[in-house]
Amino acid sequence: MPVLRALSKVAKQALLAPACGCQPLTVAIRNISFSPRQVTSGSDASFHSVSFSETDHPKVLITGGLGQLGVGLAKLLRKRFGKNNVILSDIRKPPSNVFHSGPFIYSDILDYKNLREIVVNNRITWLVHYSALLSAVGEANVPLARAVNITGLHNILDIAAEHGLRLFVPSTIGAFGPTSPRNPTPDLCVQRPRTIYGVSKVHAELMGEYYHHRYGLDFRCLRYPGIISADSQPGGGTTDYAVQIFHDAIKTGKFECNLKPDTRLPMMYIDDCLRATLEVMEAPVETLSMRTYNINAMSFTPEELANEVQKQLPDLQVTYEIDSVRQAIADSWPMNFDDSNARNDWGWKHDYDLPELVQTMLNFIGSDSRIAQAN
Repeated sequence: MPVLRALSKVAKQALLAPACGCQPLTVAIRNISFSPRQVTSGSDASFHSVSFSETDHPKVLITGGLGQLGVGLAKLLRKRFGKNNVILSDIRKPPSNVFHSGPFIYSDILDYKNLREIVVNNRITWLVHYSALLSAVGEANVPLARAVNITGLHNILDIAAEHGLRLFVPSTIGAFGPTSPRNPTPDLCVQRPRTIYGVSKVHAELMGEYYHHRYGLDFRCLRYPGIISADSQPGGGTTDYAVQIFHDAIKTGKFECNLKPDTRLPMMYIDDCLRATLEVMEAPVETLSMRTYNINAMSFTPEELANEVQKQLPDLQVTYEIDSVRQAIADSWPMNFDDSNARNDWGWKHDYDLPELVQTMLNFIGSDSRIAQAN
């Protein structure tokens, strides 16, 4: 390999040269787009990274893989690239169905050496970084959120840059704050979030773009709106009312919403979210005019969602009991995403509007409810 032979020659010259004010070896390595961290051993320097162009399919590692998005994305990517080409990872023990659906490995994003070994041993070419503490948990434990969301990200960036990976890191509507334009919110504008989760996502966007310009890292990022899925129970987040209403409508026929009826937020069905992630990862580099994109599908209020559900379940009773904390968060978030750059650059187009979303959610949750009753 010419690059490694050149490195060996440079290293030998550096070791034989007399002490002087010369640049250290690590600078030479950075200049040819190796890791921004100092290479510490000969075995590390001799690693042969297989680029995406050298393989029929990418070899994908998903961190934080046991979350709703990680499991869903692994299923989608395995259909496209083959089961053994997509590795889920997490620090938790996977449920049986996930463990038997394809490769799973323990991975702690705060353990740099462990991550590096996984990338090397499995010849990873794509890395999807879903590991993060979300907004509510992050506010309850800021030091842990800072470690996972920021220090963990730094490990991922360095490893991705060192081994020439294509890196995807998701961002969020929470990356914006009360001083951001809200209707619509463009890709580039003021971002002053007021949660550690939002701050860490702005940090991720900027660090990823910096590594792209400084080290040539193929960094790609999408700002997700509120994601709606029938596969998981609501977790107490600000947009979770849009999932809870379907469960309550089928189980009890009554729903109490914790946001004002006219609170408008951007939303997306999970299938659109996962497909957008795959599409931006596959997009030719020359089509990307930026490295962080908004994506959107629909924007609705609790009242509009309730009205659509009541077209299918007219007996549903909806009341409002406002949670001041969640309402304040929602009032600082975008009301609508401008995703015109994603649509123009790499052809993003959503499939699910509000009527399709409601029908799909009721079908899934209603089917699960009938199965549970039968059992």
